[in-house]
Amino acid sequence: MSQPDEGDIAVAEPVVTTQTTPKGKTDASTRTRRQPPYHVIILNDEEHTFDYVIELLTKIFSHPLQMAETLTSRIHHNGRAIVLTTHRELAELKCDQVLSYGPDPRMSISKGPLGCYIEPAPAD
Repeated sequence: MSQPDEGDIAVAEPVVTTQTTPKGKTDASTRTRRQPPYHVIILNDEEHTFDYVIELLTKIFSHPLQMAETLTSRIHHNGRAIVLTTHRELAELKCDQVLSYGPDPRMSISKGPLGCYIEPAPAD
């Protein structure tokens, strides 16, 4: 057997390990904060048809037809219904979209949009 050349010798690389200490509590300044929830509420009136409200709920809120029909019925029977709960910025946008949807072309007495507003939702 011949002697190995100096370049043929295998050398083990050193193993480096690091230890981390577990954090006891999350720093409040870096913790992700959830935005408080807001309800978007639509009001009942006599100037808009069921078809108009269902159309509005499917187009603006992307509710499936069955959910839009259920919410429309709730608006009619209770005088109002929560149609979305989300963060404030999106709630304001959706409310503005409802208010800019305009009058119901199916009703000659319809002079403007459905009533809509937002309110803070109870935090979970």
